[in-house]
Amino acid sequence: MITLTSDFGSPYPAAMKGVIRRHTSAELIDVAHDLPRGDPRAAAFWLRFVLPEFPPAVHCAVIDPGVGTGRDALVVRAGSHVVVAPDNGLAMPPARALAAAEDDVDIWTIDVDDPPSATFHGRDVFAPTAARVHGALADETDGSVSEMGPTAVVDALAGLEDLSPAPDPVDLVFPEPSVERDDDGVTAVDGEVLAIDRFGNVITNVPGELIAERDWIRVDGDLTPVVETFGAVDPGERLVTVGSHGYVECDVNDGRGDGAFDARPGDSVRFVADNVSL
Repeated sequence: MITLTSDFGSPYPAAMKGVIRRHTSAELIDVAHDLPRGDPRAAAFWLRFVLPEFPPAVHCAVIDPGVGTGRDALVVRAGSHVVVAPDNGLAMPPARALAAAEDDVDIWTIDVDDPPSATFHGRDVFAPTAARVHGALADETDGSVSEMGPTAVVDALAGLEDLSPAPDPVDLVFPEPSVERDDDGVTAVDGEVLAIDRFGNVITNVPGELIAERDWIRVDGDLTPVVETFGAVDPGERLVTVGSHGYVECDVNDGRGDGAFDARPGDSVRFVADNVSL
């Protein structure tokens, strides 16, 4: 299959699908086309969470504020998956999540020759590349793309003449939280807001285990219950929980956490154990 991800909304993804359909009958699956506009970091976060749920596939992801500039276009092999994306760091966190080991990643640049448009490389560069990659994989495995191993993927990509090794691809690494501890365990964590979903849930970079076994925690000074489900508090009440992605969220039951916690992507957030003096 080929998955498609963008910040394009509608109707631009349909043009990408049309291009792909001219070259392959691969199953097309939309991951999302309403990701935050021009924000590769937010897209990388969500793709790191979503793409490992797929069997081996070609993933075409286009969040590309540098379209029309000198930024490169990439094909990234991660395990038995392939990510096609602009060279702005977007591909790297999901690639690391898809790879079996740190060195199980290969990166090529796409040799682009005068695309028809300087503003729609999703249609003119990335979609046709995803189709060519899928075709090469299908040829290598007689169509059994979802069952092929990393070696077969490398062999297939080696046959594509418009790919060359990427000399210095842009990396994107999510910030690590700062953790304070005493003899009894974690006392405080300074983190950062990574993303806010469509429900207004404030997703941080703090791993869930750092607030394990807490019933209450102070979020930027305000005492807040730590719960497993939204329904553990009354509608409209604030809460802290661990999301399905494994990170700490600041949320509101039947409301928006971004407003209640006054949080935006990139903001700092401090969690302090409720028994620690501020």
